[in-house]
Amino acid sequence: MDPLGVGIVGCGNISDQYLRHLATFPDVQVLFCADIDTERAKAQAAAYDVPAAGSVQQALEHPGVELVVNLTIPAAHAEVASAAIAVGKHVWNEKPLAPDVASGCALLGQARQAGLRIGCAPDTVLGAGLQSARRLISAGAIGTPVSALTLLQGPGPESWHPDPEFLFAKGAGPLFDLGPYYLSVLATLFGPATRVAAVGRRARDTRVIGSGPRAGTEFTVEVPTYISALAEYAGGQAASLLFSWDSPLGRAGFVEITGTEATLSVPDPNTFDGDLRVRRACETEWTVIPSAGAAAGRGTGVVDMARAIRRGEPHRASGEMALHVLEMMTAIERSASGTGFEAVESVFDVPAELDAEWDPHVRAT
Repeated sequence: MDPLGVGIVGCGNISDQYLRHLATFPDVQVLFCADIDTERAKAQAAAYDVPAAGSVQQALEHPGVELVVNLTIPAAHAEVASAAIAVGKHVWNEKPLAPDVASGCALLGQARQAGLRIGCAPDTVLGAGLQSARRLISAGAIGTPVSALTLLQGPGPESWHPDPEFLFAKGAGPLFDLGPYYLSVLATLFGPATRVAAVGRRARDTRVIGSGPRAGTEFTVEVPTYISALAEYAGGQAASLLFSWDSPLGRAGFVEITGTEATLSVPDPNTFDGDLRVRRACETEWTVIPSAGAAAGRGTGVVDMARAIRRGEPHRASGEMALHVLEMMTAIERSASGTGFEAVESVFDVPAELDAEWDPHVRAT
């Protein structure tokens, strides 16, 4: 299998993780780094031995680039992806898929018409932690899954992020920034949701940057920083979800799946690895089960997508699942404004499990 040519568009903080991991995957080859700040793109290209760098347009025109990895800010995801599809490139988007459901639907329709693919983060659902959880559930370790509980709490990212304003702007907040990790886990385990309800709050109208050269700068908070939601799934399962940047107490990565026979504690959905824990009703302690499989990091979904393109098979972190997660988040946001239960109409095919032997570091044949 020849490596698939990749162009990185958007060379901000998250690009380091992608570039570091993609360089170790033999089924892809990063050929170009692009950014509106071309000097930043050139610096990233030099740091990771990428042969060329420059503007976004140059990346889209590069003849060897077959897949654009779109790491721009969320507000630009749909625009950049649409431009890439228009010139015949497949697209991998960082989450969320698009700023709103309408633009997400339009993007998927454009790709289908062009015969191209869209994949979307988070690809943490392809890591050893969640894939091991899927295999345990499939083997009947907890009986029939009936419900889930997720918790994400903390004081917010303004204390450590040097430029946090975009995380508190419309289309962000804890729901849209970190919600995709938790909702994608449940989508992978339960399938499509059918309706959601929520309440939302904002503890403070302004926040202060706590680190970096702009420390002490006050900025406006535009979104709820506390969301408590309920979700109902087509398969009959239900979930309780909490996303908060208003808590002095930090509790991240909490996902429990309750089955008819036992409860399964899943590793942090913002990571690719971690132990699983299972506990039955009659037991007083958790049984710890190490995860098995690849835990390569961000870019795992890109290499799965590259292999699927070469083989003509479905890729796992699909645009359709990402659209469903986006619709769930926007429905939760509407409900939190006082509308009650909101329907979720989009559907997707639950991706196939990965074998424990699947390895992005070994060239596929």
